[in-house]
Amino acid sequence: MNIILETDRLYLREILPEDDEKMFEMDSDPEVYKFLGRKPIRDINQSRNMIENIICQYKENGIGRWAIIDKKTHEFMGWTGFKLEKEELNGYSNYYDLRFRLLRKYWGKGYISEASRAAIEYAFEKLDIKEICSMTLVSNKKSQKVLNKLGLKLVDKFMYQGEEITWYKRTRQ
Repeated sequence: MNIILETDRLYLREILPEDDEKMFEMDSDPEVYKFLGRKPIRDINQSRNMIENIICQYKENGIGRWAIIDKKTHEFMGWTGFKLEKEELNGYSNYYDLRFRLLRKYWGKGYISEASRAAIEYAFEKLDIKEICSMTLVSNKKSQKVLNKLGLKLVDKFMYQGEEITWYKRTRQ
């Protein structure tokens, strides 16, 4: 296992092709997709394509989403991390977008905060990223709570694909 980061309970590593079944389990769950503004995936090949795109981000940008792995069981729990977004959105382009997602059975236990906090520290300290952004649906109060906990600040709300979106940002101190 190529570990990028370690926390008290978790390992963060690159997402691998072997993660396809757990990614599919997570991304086919309607509850997981409830606040993503789109429908859950229906085919494991969609998970495989997502994994290929993430691997391309590692190669092209030196960063990407990272698998969250339970230290005790070595199970894939979800992912956190960054994507370099080159297309303009809400007046921003070439920004690092923080996102996260967990299998439902791991919700409410602080894993996302723990993993994402480590990812942010790594991005600022090791990758010399100056600023990170994140967005959620206005209705996704739980993710907004996590973003606030992680030190991101709400700076804007805007409409995107017919949905009202929050825009959060954190700048390296």
